[in-house]
Amino acid sequence: MTVAQRLFKPFRTRHLDLGCATNGWLAWCHSGDNARMHSLQTQNEVAAESRGKAAMIAAAGLIALAVAMGIGRFAFTPILPMMQADAGLTLKAAGWLAAANYLGYFLGALCAARLPRAWAIRGSLLLIAVTTFAMGLTDVFALQLLLRLVAGVASAWVLVHVSAWALERLHVLGRLDVSGAVYAGVGIGIAGAGLLCMGLMAGHVDSLRTWQACGVVALLFTAMIWMAFRDDAQHVEAVAAAPARLHWDADRVRVALCYAALGFGYIIPATFLPAMAHRYIGNPTVFGLAWPVFGVAAALSTWIAARWLRAVNNRRLWAGAYVLMAIGVALPVAWPGLAAILIAALLVGGTFMVVTMAGLREARAVAPEAATAFIAAITAAFALLQVLGPLVVSAVVHLRHGFQASLLAAAVVVLLAAASLWRSARNA
Repeated sequence: MTVAQRLFKPFRTRHLDLGCATNGWLAWCHSGDNARMHSLQTQNEVAAESRGKAAMIAAAGLIALAVAMGIGRFAFTPILPMMQADAGLTLKAAGWLAAANYLGYFLGALCAARLPRAWAIRGSLLLIAVTTFAMGLTDVFALQLLLRLVAGVASAWVLVHVSAWALERLHVLGRLDVSGAVYAGVGIGIAGAGLLCMGLMAGHVDSLRTWQACGVVALLFTAMIWMAFRDDAQHVEAVAAAPARLHWDADRVRVALCYAALGFGYIIPATFLPAMAHRYIGNPTVFGLAWPVFGVAAALSTWIAARWLRAVNNRRLWAGAYVLMAIGVALPVAWPGLAAILIAALLVGGTFMVVTMAGLREARAVAPEAATAFIAAITAAFALLQVLGPLVVSAVVHLRHGFQASLLAAAVVVLLAAASLWRSARNA
């Protein structure tokens, strides 16, 4: 080794050491970047997976409610004119068929919480398809009453259990904002059933074949979502181990009564506004379009409320919807005429599912330990007042201004509920 080499060896060693240290620091920084990138990638994957799960839950819930409500409950409305035309169904008989469905809905809500969830949803969707198709196989009125009763029971079971199923899973995912898509299923089902009936009516298909077509559609959609509602092992074990007991307090009673107000407030205009409009509209195409428009308004309202009003307190949203509904209910009394009736239909159609969505979300919030039981209880309260609404109209309609008085009574009921909800939200 030369003298120069011996002189510069320490510097060269330190340089190599410094170089190694620098390379190690760079490697550590690089590994940190990789870790952060991996963490960010994992977070994105988790978020994407959460969005995918929420979308699947919303789609299954939407289709289930579209079948249960659009067909199981409300297909009778657009088919009614066809039954009057080709089967000679009277308005009195139609009222009994509607009442049978309302009664079935009430009975179904009473016992819904006692049923296993997967069985209740799947079995009910099948029942709706079968009973709807069977309406097209008979003209025996007593049998038709029974079929509409069973369809009402099944519809309540689906609403209660799909609501509990969807809200529970969306809450875990932190995506309750997607619940608007679930409840849009009711409006989509109403609009779809109305459009289907319009098309069949244009093709001169009779009411029996229309019932059969609706039953086939219900069966096809049930098959599409059948696997979404498999048995939830944890839910079954929890129910078997400790059945949820619902304990009432003042706030839960308030929520139940305010939700029951919807049954009385919306059913009177929803049942009788078409009859009022008949005095002003002679074109059957307008009647045919009225029901799909009502359904579209219901579907859009829940989507808009969940997407743009998700920061609004549930009770304030609920109260605001009730105020708009009260205006719609009372408007034809203060301003008789076609324009008022159409505005009323939009206001009622655009708020009744917002109330349903907000009310059921609030039900889960105030009774999380017994959500299914509480949702079933308030649905039963709603169904009871829904049955009473038309009976009140029948009792007073023969009196002078009796029908107008029933509309004003419905408006007062929902306004009182709105005031209670707003005050309780402010106090909370």
